[in-house]
Amino acid sequence: MSNPELTPDEVKQADRNRRRKKLMAIAFVAPLLLFIFVTFVAPIGTMLYRSFYHPTVSELIPETLDQLDQWEEGSSDLPPDQALNTFAVELQALAKERLSGKLAEEINRALPGASSLIKSTARKMRRAETETLRTEGAQLLLDAHPKWKQLDVWRAMKSSGAVLKDDFYLTALDLERTPEGEVVQRDTQIYLQLYWKSLKIAFYITALTALIGFPLAWYLANAPSRVANTLMIFVLLPFWTSLLVRTTAWIALLQTNGVINSTLMSLFIINEPLEMLYTQFATVIAMTHILLPFMILPLYSVMKGIDPSYFRAALSLGAKPIPAFIRIYMPMTVPGLSAGALLVFIISIGYYITPALVGGTEGQMISNIIAFHMQSSNNWELAAALGSLLLLLITVLYWLYDRLVGISNLKLG
Repeated sequence: MSNPELTPDEVKQADRNRRRKKLMAIAFVAPLLLFIFVTFVAPIGTMLYRSFYHPTVSELIPETLDQLDQWEEGSSDLPPDQALNTFAVELQALAKERLSGKLAEEINRALPGASSLIKSTARKMRRAETETLRTEGAQLLLDAHPKWKQLDVWRAMKSSGAVLKDDFYLTALDLERTPEGEVVQRDTQIYLQLYWKSLKIAFYITALTALIGFPLAWYLANAPSRVANTLMIFVLLPFWTSLLVRTTAWIALLQTNGVINSTLMSLFIINEPLEMLYTQFATVIAMTHILLPFMILPLYSVMKGIDPSYFRAALSLGAKPIPAFIRIYMPMTVPGLSAGALLVFIISIGYYITPALVGGTEGQMISNIIAFHMQSSNNWELAAALGSLLLLLITVLYWLYDRLVGISNLKLG
């Protein structure tokens, strides 16, 4: 409501000033919002979209899929000859454009062994006349290889042609769909074990960084300024060193003829080298060293603000040093400890460079498999499904953290 003491012109001027301030605020915030959208929202949205959107097969053989839509998968008969003729023509076109390998790769994911079938048949269809394939393609296809008479091949082709599918999420959860459409557990567990192993490794790293970082942060917070500043340089030193350099240094330390094994053998502590490199142990140790500053810095910032008079008051009232430290001092460090643990846990569960270099097969995490599907197998959809499930897992864990250890739930005393 306008002020009755202001004239209409003054009211309009005040409104213009408010609008100008709002526009200036939006202009200041817009670059940050754009940056967040381009580097965070858009990539995650694309990943979520690609995890269930897969139009590759439908773009390679669209007419064949239209014909197969009229065929019942549960039928005991092969698709009609018209569908087979259409597929023979489209397979010939793909062979001439050197795209039959892409189709073979896609169908092979649904039916292992179909890759060689499609590639060999494509070479034969390429030499045939197109008009002949339009009328006799079905017979030429069945004569090319006896596997084309199997219903599983055509069922796999029809299921692979779906644009929107949940198959990649089923694979990421070690599930599969039977020909009858029932979802069952796979005989071999791969990805669920990797998720569980990644959680364990991340927990080990978080626990080790807390055990090492807590006393060091306490000493830094209570040491003289000159000593604390000097030691802080060593804490921050990893940030000034390349990640690859730090990881390579651990390879030199942990390998069979490395520094640790050579030292232990020269001191006659061991008789033969220990297998430390390319193990889960190597992943945990190397990543603990790399992520230790992320635990120390939040702890140090909280400990530096704790008034030492609380601890001295407890001692003056007759409390023993250790019980007083546990009951008075440690609860006040929980915000820093929980923040550091959250940082280390979330960063470690998504790490892939260090586990790939020092962990080997035993020390690999789910992030390494995601990177493999993106860089080597070119199965971006499965990589997106695995990444989406990892994002969901971290979100659930963060929600539990916020409910159980969130700042609003902390009770200092």
